[in-house]
Amino acid sequence: MILKKKPPVAGLLRASIATLLIAVAHSAAWAIDPFTVRDIRVEGLQRVEPGTIFISLPFQVGDTYNDEKAAAAIRSLFGLGLFKDVRIDVQGNVVVVIVEERPTIADVSFTGTKEFDKEVLVKALRDIGLAEGRAYDKALSDRAEQELKRQYLNRSLYGAEVITTVTPMDRNRVNLNFNVIEGDVAKIKTIDIVGAKAFSEGTLKGLFDQDTGGWLSWYTKSDRYSRTKLNADLESLRSYYLTRGYLEFKIDSTQVAISPDKQSIAITVNITEGARFAVSGVKLEGNYLGKEEEFKTFVNIVAGQAYNSERVAETTKAFTDYFGTFGYAFAQVQARPDIDRANNTVAITLVADPSRRAYVRKINIAGNARTRDEVIRREFRQFESSWYDGEKIKLSRDRVDRLGFFKNVDVDTTDVPGTNDQVDVNVKVEEKSTGNLTLGAGFSSADRLSLQVKVQQENVFGSGNYLGIDFNTSKTNRVLAFNAVDPYFTADGVSRAIDVYFRSQKPIEADTSNYRLKTTGASLRFGVPFSELTTVFFGGGFEQTTIVPGTNIPAAYLAYAKQAGLKSTLLPLTVGWSQDGRDSLLAPSKGRLQRVNAEWGVGGDAKYLRANYDFQQFIPLNKQFTVAVNSEVGWGKGLGNSPFPVFKTFSAGGLGSVRGFEQGTLGPRDITGAYLGGSKKLYGAVELQTPFPGAGNDRTLRMFGFMDVGNVFGENQKLAFKDMRASVGFGLSWVSPVGPLRLAIANPVRKQAGDKIQKLQFQIGSSF
Repeated sequence: MILKKKPPVAGLLRASIATLLIAVAHSAAWAIDPFTVRDIRVEGLQRVEPGTIFISLPFQVGDTYNDEKAAAAIRSLFGLGLFKDVRIDVQGNVVVVIVEERPTIADVSFTGTKEFDKEVLVKALRDIGLAEGRAYDKALSDRAEQELKRQYLNRSLYGAEVITTVTPMDRNRVNLNFNVIEGDVAKIKTIDIVGAKAFSEGTLKGLFDQDTGGWLSWYTKSDRYSRTKLNADLESLRSYYLTRGYLEFKIDSTQVAISPDKQSIAITVNITEGARFAVSGVKLEGNYLGKEEEFKTFVNIVAGQAYNSERVAETTKAFTDYFGTFGYAFAQVQARPDIDRANNTVAITLVADPSRRAYVRKINIAGNARTRDEVIRREFRQFESSWYDGEKIKLSRDRVDRLGFFKNVDVDTTDVPGTNDQVDVNVKVEEKSTGNLTLGAGFSSADRLSLQVKVQQENVFGSGNYLGIDFNTSKTNRVLAFNAVDPYFTADGVSRAIDVYFRSQKPIEADTSNYRLKTTGASLRFGVPFSELTTVFFGGGFEQTTIVPGTNIPAAYLAYAKQAGLKSTLLPLTVGWSQDGRDSLLAPSKGRLQRVNAEWGVGGDAKYLRANYDFQQFIPLNKQFTVAVNSEVGWGKGLGNSPFPVFKTFSAGGLGSVRGFEQGTLGPRDITGAYLGGSKKLYGAVELQTPFPGAGNDRTLRMFGFMDVGNVFGENQKLAFKDMRASVGFGLSWVSPVGPLRLAIANPVRKQAGDKIQKLQFQIGSSF
């Protein structure tokens, strides 16, 4: 072993002093006396414009140059993120800026990415500053790797690995390739709720949108863990207890454990239920503007029943909204619980502070690049320079959303600086594409294969007007139609609709035939809004229907032609009424729809009256189950000496009517066996709807059980219950990517000899 002699302390001290003196001398050598800049040169640029350099320098020709400005210049140039190295040399009175540019990203590519579309990943990287044409930075590349991993973590791909390859190119460029090894999806293996006593664990886990999977998990992805979804599920759990009297319920902790192979996830939720409390009473405190009795009508909290947080929230919100109708935009209402643990009761005190009254200064609209401001403003019921009204603001937001032009509509209010009685209403919209060219096909058990071409624009030139052309062909119906709608034909919101159409219809019958009904027509109608949900329609039109003779033409058609001719010209007037309060058009769970339509043939070759009433009611039983009631009543009659037109009859049977019977085959028949429909119609249905097993709470995929009752009757036939047909069954409803699909399996329980039974019926396509 060789021992090295340690230097003495004095020697170390002398060496340190010498090093310090050298450093000081070196620093002094680099110090520059201030001077006036005569010229500035830039060296090393390849793609960056010289102007970018000059505008970033804290000095220019004619200014005084010193060390502080040199340091500031270097910091400023490095801050641009465009250069790997920056130096400043001084040659006499000339400042030379020497830079080394960072490589430019020529291309960003991905391999092994199956879970995401390339556009999604490109956007994610662009948001953090990495994109084609930008300067390459190793730190930014590392950040991009982390961002990609985060995207995969959001899809429960915890084992995903990202490898970045940087390939140098000519002209100081690089190609970036992100090679992703996605691995398998980590799925939820177990969900445990610890501490549940009042309710079964199965009941509580049924509240969650996330679950341990089922045979439909490939579609719903309900077994993929998501922190956002888990938070929503925990809120559902909390709400379930708080609405059933458990005022002191709390979630103590939540553990999410990932297996070592990162393939399975275990979720454990620890809860404390607490005692169940009943409401002993409700009282009001604070300033209610002398309208206590009016406010009491909004109280939805019932003494003697279990404490219900939803009812408390509904009551406080109703109070706040009612204050808003008087202009009190800053009103505060608090529900103060006074707990009596000895008796397990709670008294609710509603404390109100209306604060100050305010009016709306401005309504600001943002995000509408295509849609004109006036299209949004005309839907507003809150006006500028008028008192703030919270109910009108909410109504205005809903009306803008119902236009269908926007993905999102957000409305908020902000205080006006320097005032205490003014607010601005800010409307932010996110537009969506409103023009569609549809080339497609549909298939139904009635029409077989049908081809469709549809061109429509719901927001022409941002005006809010609608234009559409529809071409459809099928075995029984062919359509060529043009329609245009101006929802604000007048400033008061009266709409105008113009329709021009040609239809060729082959009625459903027992035997093959080649006769048809051809109708050419045009109509003009107006819609007058009487309330936010109610509209009255009226209009008129012209129709010409031709009975084209062929084999096996029904005798009833020949009899009508003998009296009115093969070609009938009609001049109908139309009157309608509609009230739509449903919460959704595609998958409603609550609300009501009512429609009345009447058509009066006042001129031409036939005088008649035809009317029908539609009613739909959706009643939510809970988060999963909905009862739907649907009914239709139709009536038609020839006026004077004119017979009721055979081409204006009602039909029944099939989807949308009495399921289990072939489409349109109920009611009177001709002696040839043809199905004629009827001038009177009665139909009713009850459905119990629920999400499909394994689909979680996805409302776009539902199953239902149903009971249908109905029939159509001839003009001289009495309505009789013994002639009504009925069926029961179950079915599937799916708002699929290619169009709505509806399938039903029905068993007729009231039928008669000769009825055409069709137990399995389905329909897919936009004609549904």
